[in-house]
Amino acid sequence: MMEEVKDVSPTLSVHGHNIKVTEALKDGDTLTFLLVSQKVSGTGEYHVARTYDDFEWLQQHLFSQEDVPGIQGVIFPPLPAKAQVNASAKVVKQLGFLALEEWQPYCKALEAFLRQIAAHSILSKNKAVEIFLTSSDPPGRQRIKKNIFNRLSQAVEGMRKEGHKDVDEFFQTERDHNLLLTGCTKTAAEKFLDVVLTEQKIAAFSKACVKLSEVFDSMKKNMTSVAENNLNTLGLGLDLESRYQEAEKEMLFRRTCKLVELEAARKNAEKAKPVKKAAMEEVKKAAETEFEHICGVAKQEIAHFHGVRVEMLRQSLVEWCEKQLLTAKENADQFNQHLQAFRGLA
Repeated sequence: MMEEVKDVSPTLSVHGHNIKVTEALKDGDTLTFLLVSQKVSGTGEYHVARTYDDFEWLQQHLFSQEDVPGIQGVIFPPLPAKAQVNASAKVVKQLGFLALEEWQPYCKALEAFLRQIAAHSILSKNKAVEIFLTSSDPPGRQRIKKNIFNRLSQAVEGMRKEGHKDVDEFFQTERDHNLLLTGCTKTAAEKFLDVVLTEQKIAAFSKACVKLSEVFDSMKKNMTSVAENNLNTLGLGLDLESRYQEAEKEMLFRRTCKLVELEAARKNAEKAKPVKKAAMEEVKKAAETEFEHICGVAKQEIAHFHGVRVEMLRQSLVEWCEKQLLTAKENADQFNQHLQAFRGLA
C-alpha cells in the first residue's frame, strides 16, 4: 500500500503524451482500468491496474497542494464522474457520452485526464503522478487532508463570493464568458448526446429488422457507424470542452475567494488601531503578494486554455467531418448495390 505523498518530482519517468488507458476489466460491479506508459529512458513500458478510487486518490493529492505557489490559479484537468456497471438514470445523466454501453469512450476520457496532468508544468511535478503511473502497488485509501476545494461545498458563502464583482477587467470578462460558455457547451453536449442516443436506438431497432432484408441490415450498419463516429469525435470533444469550462469556472471562483480575503485584509489594515497597524499591514502585504501570484498563474493558464480548447474542438470537428464523409461514401456504395439488385429483379 502506498504511503502518503507530499514531495514533488521534477520530471516524470514516462512520456506523458503516450499514456494509454487500454482496457476496462469488469469484475461484478467493479471496473479496473489498465494503464500503459512508455518509459523515457530506453525501451520498455509500465503496466499498472487502477480503479476509479485510485483516480480519485490522484486527484485529491493534486487538490491538496495548498503550499504550492499560485495553485489557486490552476485550471485542474476535470476527472469524469464515476462510471458504474448497469448505471442508474442519474449516473447516466452525469456521465453523458461516457455512460454509453462500450467502455472505450470512458477509457479515452480517463486517458485524456492523465495526459493533461502529465503535460501540466505544475501538476506533473507532484510525486503522486509518478507513483500513479509507474507503481505496481495500488494507491492508498488514506483520508486526504482538507484542501482548497472543501470551501466549494459551502453553498451560501459560495453564492455570495461567486457574484462578487472583480477588480480586474480581464478576469471579470473571463468570468462572464466562462459563465456563458459553461452553460452553452453543457447544453450542446446534452443535445448532441440526444442525437447519438437516437441514432443508437435506430441502430438497435434495425437489428430486429435484419432478417427482413439486406437493406435493413445496411441501415443498421449505417446508423451504428454514424453513432460511433459522432461519439468518438465531436461527442468526446464537446464532453471534454464542457468539463474544462467547469474546471475554469472553479479556478475563477477560487481566485474570487482570494480577492474577497484581500479586500477584507485591506479594510482591516485601514481600520486598525496604531498598536495593531504594523501587524495588519504585514497581513495585507502577504495577501496582496499571494493574490498577485495567483493572478499571474491564472492568466497564463487561461491563455493556454484558450489556445488548447480551440485546437481540441477544431480537431474533433475535423475528425467528425472526415468520418462522416467516409461513412457516407461507403453507405452510398452499399445502397447503390442494393438498388442494382432490385433492378435486376424487374
